[in-house]
Amino acid sequence: MIHWKTRGPRRALCCAVLCGALAAPAAPDGFREMMDEAAARMHAAMHVPYTGDPDRDFARMMIPHHQGAIDMALAELRYGKDERLRRLAQEIVVAQKQEIELMKLALRDH
Repeated sequence: MIHWKTRGPRRALCCAVLCGALAAPAAPDGFREMMDEAAARMHAAMHVPYTGDPDRDFARMMIPHHQGAIDMALAELRYGKDERLRRLAQEIVVAQKQEIELMKLALRDH
């Protein structure tokens, strides 16, 4: 254990570590990476050729859109601290999964 009364390099190192921790960004790089990857996957998957069937095209584009919301909600659940937003993220995961299943069912019927 390093005591605050310690002098010299050990004290300087301890202060540097503490100051670095306090200055760390609120959102870890992992959060940004998860969000960026989710958005990139979502946008790429939404680019599908139109079939001429509005219902089919809607579902084919909305499924990746909803999956993107799930992926982003998972990033909030992993890194977020605000309990209100974490609860919302949990609700998003459940609701969006149900809606994806509905759209997949509709696609099978078309």
